[in-house]
Amino acid sequence: MKKFSKIAAFILSALMALSMAGCQSGPGNSDSSSVPCDTLSSAPEKDSFNFADYLGEDIIEISKVENGEQLDAKCATYRFIFLSDKVNQYKIKGFISIPVSCMETRTPCKCLVYCRGGNSELGEFKKDDTAMRSAFTNRIVIGCEHRGGNGTEGTDEFGGDDLNDVIRLIDFCDTMFEFADMDDLCVEGESRGGLMAYMTARRDNRVKKIIVCSGISDLFAAFDERQDKMPEVLIRCIGGTPQELPEEYEKRSAVCWADEIKIPVLIFHSKGDKQANFETQAQTIYDKLKDSTDCTFITHDDDLHGFHNEDIPIMADWIEHH
Repeated sequence: MKKFSKIAAFILSALMALSMAGCQSGPGNSDSSSVPCDTLSSAPEKDSFNFADYLGEDIIEISKVENGEQLDAKCATYRFIFLSDKVNQYKIKGFISIPVSCMETRTPCKCLVYCRGGNSELGEFKKDDTAMRSAFTNRIVIGCEHRGGNGTEGTDEFGGDDLNDVIRLIDFCDTMFEFADMDDLCVEGESRGGLMAYMTARRDNRVKKIIVCSGISDLFAAFDERQDKMPEVLIRCIGGTPQELPEEYEKRSAVCWADEIKIPVLIFHSKGDKQANFETQAQTIYDKLKDSTDCTFITHDDDLHGFHNEDIPIMADWIEHH
């Protein structure tokens, strides 16, 4: 799936159009460059907020991530390790980007929780994934790896107990981070992350809006449509086939309970998407959601699995006005 780092050049022009000029991606590799937590590329004021203050029992490791001078001038990004819960104590890798203006003024900022695609063995966070979203939305953006891969403990259950890790991030923003404004919390998900976004909104009423790009909303259909690798992944993560565990596939399929979603939803999807079928994964959920809530559906005629250049300003405007 094409990540935001592959359209960083367009993001710069989009940000300029949104009066947020001067922001672009650094290198698109996944290796984070760490410096002391209290060092910000933007030279914050003496009494500014410092994310390192939250190192403790729940967040056990924090390191600063550098994404290039221009992007770092917009937001400070940290890689951190947090414990999944009090029982399992899995070490989960997360990323957070905080607008520099928020840090310097100690003014609470709205939040976006980002759910990446893939699974424990496929895909990983790029070090600028949260930073670019923070730059063009001017929000705190936080996300985490899936369990079982990329330096993260536990087992990926594709929307099982691993959903607790997303909820844990929301808890941090709600009860721990003094800089987070929870009044307009948005969850964004790409591909498998779309599945997680829908499930998070169903479970947690603190979520006020959802953005889904190339998302999965019907896991029964995904199992049948992606015979290359999807059945193997789902059987391993969930524990069986749709015929063996229908209730598990149903709770992961938003098409089965779309009427429970009452908050605004923005969907992006390409009609020729071969990884997430347009009809079953996008058109069907839109047809259901439009009857129960405010749902905006942006389609493209190509086969891209992921965001298009022109989606960026649309997303930025929608998140601000819905």
